[in-house]
Amino acid sequence: MSRRVLPYRVPTEDVVSAESWRLVVEDGEVPLPEAMPDWDYQLDLLLRRTVRVDLERARRQSGLPDDAPLVLSAVWTATGSNLSGRAEQIPMPADAIGVAEFDFRLRGADLGGLLLLDTALLLAERRVEARPSTPRRAGSVLWSDRQTLRLQGDAPQFPMAVIDFARTSFPDDAAWHLQISGGLDSATMGSLLLLVNERNSATASAFQKASKPGPVDRIVLSAVYADAARTMVEHALNQDDFTEDTDFPEGSLGATLLNLVEQLFPGQSITDIRLRRQQSPALFASDLQAAVKIFKV
Repeated sequence: MSRRVLPYRVPTEDVVSAESWRLVVEDGEVPLPEAMPDWDYQLDLLLRRTVRVDLERARRQSGLPDDAPLVLSAVWTATGSNLSGRAEQIPMPADAIGVAEFDFRLRGADLGGLLLLDTALLLAERRVEARPSTPRRAGSVLWSDRQTLRLQGDAPQFPMAVIDFARTSFPDDAAWHLQISGGLDSATMGSLLLLVNERNSATASAFQKASKPGPVDRIVLSAVYADAARTMVEHALNQDDFTEDTDFPEGSLGATLLNLVEQLFPGQSITDIRLRRQQSPALFASDLQAAVKIFKV
């Protein structure tokens, strides 16, 4: 990882000794993998890491006084949800060596896509009287690193909720409903919501076991994915401004729908796909089934 050039003095990399992130699982802890193929939105992540800092050298090499307050901060960012937050911040002591034990849980409902874990040694307070060549603003970064985790799974990758359809306007016996709201420029994670009817035990159970689905669960999840894909594609094609030439913002509903259509119908123009749906809706439905590989478990 290349180091950023900062407008102030920073210590050498070896003042920090950072262990890799660890993922807490049922049987203990494992090194954080590059990807989790069985992850789904109902699976929270419990993460741990130990970081040691030679504080005397860190302050001296940065031109900071011996009592300059420092903190180690862990921040997470999820590209799939466009959400981020500070997971934990640990003040460093005035001692020569500081040790931070990070231990926190991230809600699966907040995640998705690529999870970025940034750890940084920061100046905790603003220094009013400081030389221009030394850190002086609160939050000035003295050291940082990043570790990534790709989250992917069998379940459709957008927020979901299990509710009782009898308390809604949806049919009591429906198994699920994909709700799409907002315009194509709206954030994907705020525009899509998969509602699962808790009265339909097969569907509710499949999502509860989505991280380790059985044969029946995989069939149910495949059916839900196929139906969700159909709903999303049809919603996209019904929008006049949905074209491959439209510059949708990153993380927007339009960008997500365009990516889905390109995956399902590679090499085909939006115009051709739209005309095929209008002229042969039954055949188009079969094309979609084939594209999503329904029931290929």
